[in-house]
Amino acid sequence: MNILEVAGGKPIKLWTDGVPVDEGAREQLLNTAKMPFIFKHLAVMPDVHLGKGSTIGSVIPTLGAIIPAAVGVDIGCGMIAARTSLTASDLPDNLHGLRTAIEKAVPHGKTFGRRDQGAWDSVPALADHAWHDLAARFKAITDKYPKLEKTNNRQHLGTLGGGNHFIEVCLDEANCVWLMLHSGSRGVGNAIGNLFIELAQADMRQHIANLPDRNLAYFEEGSRHFADYVEAVEWAQDFARQNRALMMHAVIAATRKVIGKPFEANLEAVNCHHNYVQRERHFGHDVLITRKGAVSAQKGELGIIPGSMGAKSFIVRGLGNEESFCSCSHGAGRVMSRTRAKQAFTVEDQQRATAHVECRKDKDVIDEIPMAYKDIDAVMQAQRELVEVVHTLRQVVCVKG
Repeated sequence: MNILEVAGGKPIKLWTDGVPVDEGAREQLLNTAKMPFIFKHLAVMPDVHLGKGSTIGSVIPTLGAIIPAAVGVDIGCGMIAARTSLTASDLPDNLHGLRTAIEKAVPHGKTFGRRDQGAWDSVPALADHAWHDLAARFKAITDKYPKLEKTNNRQHLGTLGGGNHFIEVCLDEANCVWLMLHSGSRGVGNAIGNLFIELAQADMRQHIANLPDRNLAYFEEGSRHFADYVEAVEWAQDFARQNRALMMHAVIAATRKVIGKPFEANLEAVNCHHNYVQRERHFGHDVLITRKGAVSAQKGELGIIPGSMGAKSFIVRGLGNEESFCSCSHGAGRVMSRTRAKQAFTVEDQQRATAHVECRKDKDVIDEIPMAYKDIDAVMQAQRELVEVVHTLRQVVCVKG
């Protein structure tokens, strides 16, 4: 761990030995560290890279204020993984059928809210139950912010989305089969995030010129929108957690259709956010912890650190490192933008890099090529003080949104 002192701000503690940190990300870290309500120091994870206002891969502790753009627009984005009783020998020799079954079971990419696909038939009752629990709280939010009613809230519950969201079938070091996926609060979380970012900027319009970045606009505790934002963001985080659970149910059902052998599906299970804010106690104080691309790693707590498409991933156990506010990275972290990746690599490069994985290998997923990300082994080495590895997973099937 390295410490960067900041003139006029709080120190920055970085777990980035052996991994690159670009200048744009460094500038964002310095800007965030100068905000007047930062508590003690910023904690920077090894997957750190440029974000909106604040870097992705940072842990931002605050007293009496929240920065909505630091929480971001995919509120509650995270991972879920489940170890099954299947082993590698139970999988079919040709995995294309399993990938196709999963793609049909979980609405993803351009299908978004479709409910008429394959194994999804087993899920509507669960989705209805999940939405019933969410609906009353959502109405309390939309009564104050009617604009949010127009989002695809109910329709997106149980859908994957696009970009870097994915579903994978993996094997661990003992050749046990794991099912894993990455997604968040979908369109409704995006709408909540953008609405409150705009409100924060509007509330600070007289002072926004004094901010190092307009995307560091914030709500002070007790201000007009603070409590409403906390209510909305907590709802979106619950939506995201339920969303992942519903998709996992569909993935398990799809797998059972392809593999006739009966199997248990939740021998070990993890469901964790990596893009969220919550109140926690650190260094004797109650603080708001924003993990913008970071995972909670309290002592003994299980988490998921996925590698890039075609690389290995990790189930980890937190070591409770207080200096990191008990956090770890949320993945490998990009080293180049999506646009740059599409310029730098070809379909042939993508095919070679993912030759060992049953997945799409077309031009529309080049931006997710493994070379666009940091080396996951270097990332894990840099945070050895934060987590211990419980399982190392290698992908055999990957479904991209």
